[in-house]
Amino acid sequence: MDTNSKIKRVRIRSTIAGILALIWMCVIFAFSAQTKEESGAVSEGFSYRLLNTTDRFLHLHIDEEELRAIAKAIDYVVRKGAHMTEYAILAILLCLWLGRWQMSRLRTACTAAFLAILYACSDEFHQLFVAGRAGRVSDVFVDSAGALAGLAVFLLIGAIVRKVW
Repeated sequence: MDTNSKIKRVRIRSTIAGILALIWMCVIFAFSAQTKEESGAVSEGFSYRLLNTTDRFLHLHIDEEELRAIAKAIDYVVRKGAHMTEYAILAILLCLWLGRWQMSRLRTACTAAFLAILYACSDEFHQLFVAGRAGRVSDVFVDSAGALAGLAVFLLIGAIVRKVW
């Protein structure tokens, strides 16, 4: 494969990743624009469906009232897990987008992490203007941890693939 076609493929892949990163930022913004009640209903509903599916799959026979109580109890963990996942995906997409420039993997990952963390800060600032929501530094830390963990897993898988290939 010649160098020009290789460069073209990298540019196409990184352009697609950049477009997906922008779309993903819009998704994060839309979730952050939900009021506290809307956001709570979404995460509590997800927690309930997750538990209900687990109950059916494992034949635990947990009654409805107990399922709802457990869903409410794990809601905080589900919300923070969602934050981490959102920003892990964003950081990976940003890393792929940045791949079009000639930088080391470490520099690309650090730049992607910085951009994801910067977006997390802007997201929490945005939440200051949404009814019932609050911009929290602790959420920026959770989002940042998700971005860093996502990048670490992404880079580790990339290293393993390069080693095996």
